[in-house]
Amino acid sequence: MNLSALACFRAARVVGLLAASSLTHPNAFAQASSSTNSLGSDRNGPAPAEFGVSIRVEADKPKGPLRPIWRFFGYDEPNFTYQKDGRKLLTELSLLGSEPVFIRAHHLLTSGDGVPALKWGSTGVYSEDANGTATYSWAILDQIFDTWRERGLKPLVEVGFMPEALSTHPQDYPHHPPVHQKVSPGLGFSYPPRDYAKWSELCYQWARHDLERYGPNEVDQWQWEVWNEPNIFYWKAAPEEYHKLYDFAVQGIRRALPRARVGGPHTAGGPGGQFLGISWCIACAALTMPRAK
Repeated sequence: MNLSALACFRAARVVGLLAASSLTHPNAFAQASSSTNSLGSDRNGPAPAEFGVSIRVEADKPKGPLRPIWRFFGYDEPNFTYQKDGRKLLTELSLLGSEPVFIRAHHLLTSGDGVPALKWGSTGVYSEDANGTATYSWAILDQIFDTWRERGLKPLVEVGFMPEALSTHPQDYPHHPPVHQKVSPGLGFSYPPRDYAKWSELCYQWARHDLERYGPNEVDQWQWEVWNEPNIFYWKAAPEEYHKLYDFAVQGIRRALPRARVGGPHTAGGPGGQFLGISWCIACAALTMPRAK
């Protein structure tokens, strides 16, 4: 599956939920949206009582500007970004309107040589020598971010996943998975770092590199998030470990970019807020997270 197909699939999921309200079954939207209920309601419980819906559209009566909500796009395979079909699709997305379009990709820190596979990608950004000294290689990441920037796209930088040299569970880290075979998301790149100080330093070096390459006027417009969907198999540790991962990542990023907008993760359907902890989510939103110690 290529980048275009993935983007269309994800767009179809969103459109499907929105379109469900116009289906003949009056409960279609309630049933469709229940799969993404972040409050953790019982998906197997009784269906709500049927009810009628009446929609009146007055197209000749303007209500005000329509703020676009389709400005954020994401995909799993970052290495498709700079390939032919990837560049073509990203160019089309960049022309959607006057407001900035944000792009989010998985596997920006995953170890590997950049050969993509289904739901897989890698940048090989981080490794260590025999003495445990960190080595950084920005070549593949630069290709990805250059492709976005050349089209006026803004990164929603997903900070993840865990490099092999930092993972606490490197023994099943994928190497050259079959191109057309889906890679399991719960392997060695889904584990916490064995050294949180090195993790924070990686985040700092990455943010500093972007600042030097693209300049403060550009990088200050980006958005950052730490990890992806840690409430499911993308994170093989307790919520408290994720809190620590987040805290050290923010400390590293803001050492280089004090004004960086760093948010918590996207969460998968279900009780994502329960996994993270409501008080932690409130603190994160209010930017009052304690500094790493």
